[in-house]
Amino acid sequence: METESEPYVRLATLRQLHQVVAELNTARSLADTLQTVVDGIVVGLGYELACVNLVRPDGDLVVAAFAGDPAAEALITGRVGSRGSWERRLSMGESWDGLRFIPHTEGWVLLEDDVPQWHTDGPEPRFKDEWHPEDRLYAPMYASGGELLGVISVDRPRNGRRPGAWGREALQMYAFQAAIAISNARLRANMQRALVRLEREQQALRASEESFRQAFEYAPSGMAIAEMGGDQHGRLLRTNDALCRLLGRPASVLRRYSFSDLVHPEDIGTLLRTSAEGGRAELRLGRRDGTYVWVSLRNSVVADAADGPRFLLTHVEDIEERKRHELQLAHRASHDSLTGLPNSAELRARLGARLCRRPQSVRATAVEVLDAAFEERGRPGEPAGSGEHGHGFRPDGYADPFEYAGAGAGAPGAPGGVGAPAAGGPYDHHVHTVAPAGDLDDGSKGLAVLFCDLDGFKSINDRFGHHTGDAVLIEVARRLTTGVRDGDTVARLGGDEFVVLADGLGAADAADLAVRLRNAIIPPIRVDGRAVRVGASFGIGWASCGMSADEVLRSADQRMYIEKRSRSKAHRRAG
Repeated sequence: METESEPYVRLATLRQLHQVVAELNTARSLADTLQTVVDGIVVGLGYELACVNLVRPDGDLVVAAFAGDPAAEALITGRVGSRGSWERRLSMGESWDGLRFIPHTEGWVLLEDDVPQWHTDGPEPRFKDEWHPEDRLYAPMYASGGELLGVISVDRPRNGRRPGAWGREALQMYAFQAAIAISNARLRANMQRALVRLEREQQALRASEESFRQAFEYAPSGMAIAEMGGDQHGRLLRTNDALCRLLGRPASVLRRYSFSDLVHPEDIGTLLRTSAEGGRAELRLGRRDGTYVWVSLRNSVVADAADGPRFLLTHVEDIEERKRHELQLAHRASHDSLTGLPNSAELRARLGARLCRRPQSVRATAVEVLDAAFEERGRPGEPAGSGEHGHGFRPDGYADPFEYAGAGAGAPGAPGGVGAPAAGGPYDHHVHTVAPAGDLDDGSKGLAVLFCDLDGFKSINDRFGHHTGDAVLIEVARRLTTGVRDGDTVARLGGDEFVVLADGLGAADAADLAVRLRNAIIPPIRVDGRAVRVGASFGIGWASCGMSADEVLRSADQRMYIEKRSRSKAHRRAG
């Protein structure tokens, strides 16, 4: 039972818990860490007695630290309980999330097992939730891989009651932090032993080291040795001249960094996902002058024969030229070679990314909603949630916003405006593109598609040649790009046809944009000392889910021809 006063003392308890958790990582050795763990329970969690039973290499658990009673400490510290007896205890009683509570009514069967234990004096419980002297409460500690590190045992809550929900959560949280501190202390101890062993073997390895040094130092491509594990994991210990030249930094400066300090912010995820053993990655590293260079990283592990991997050997190859060539090829494939604008394929890709097959006005059936839910939550045998983090939650801890957000009338994203949520149900995460209703400006916004065809361009091509025609196209492309907003798309569809994608416009906004762009194209264009003029006809279409990219472009094209025919030839040339 949670006491009435418990909510009022949580802030003070939380402050104490924060302080004792902070002290866990200040201990210098494993023994000091273990003692700090039990002292923190007595000081910060409100128990009079606490001990840590640590898993030994043979699997049994030894009482490694005790706090609260010197007599009990002298009695059981250093004594060992078998793994089987502990597993029996951790399967009995009541499961309090990550804790295990064995009430005195069940614990009598444990009096004769080999687990070290103590008995406290005290009266029989006067009410249901009063702590009994033979009640047992355990907090198992696990490593990150799920391996049991040890078990925290506590006794005699100072308030005389079994812990409530807050007390249980605090103990569970503390056990989790204690497991991290113990794991880190073991890592530090292992590293210290490794350094001592390396020092002793230095003389025997001198010849091999010299051979490796020459291969490392005089390699034509970059090489680096970094720490592996511990508090300074990834810190560069040694770099060769080729890497120093590549990054424009001396070796003494590089030793202050790790690759995570040098990598481009957009590539940090790639670096973190790269395996230590045999891992490969292509990413950008920072130079001293502030620029970035594309490199290929290949990792291997320098292993210690006795205790396994200790250092990371990384080969760094300059691939700047290849990457530049790849980017140029990708740009050429998606952009017009004359004007530099996105080409027809890129335009259709960008437009198609905004469209889905279902019109926004068509609602999903109940079966379709259930099918979508089934796909979203995973098939039988798969973890719930289709994302990388699972459990249907985002990594920031909040539930998926589309699961509970309804779009009522007048709400942002409601039907009738651009960016309306999908009508297919709570599991349809697509943001629909919706066209304004009719040609009148009713205040609704949509994705406008302006189809532009130059008037009089053919006569310029025929009269002055393709050189002049190309210059006109380049200048028109520049004027169109200047006349739109950042984020809008100007593409060359082919010949003298251009398309503008402008999101968030109403009917009047799109008409005004067409007029501005036409007026920008009309002024004379000077080519080789000669002034030429072209006009432009614009057709305004609207992208809407349920349409394909070709259908959207065809609609805008038809409107352009209607607009072109409605104006005389002279007016078309004049804009």
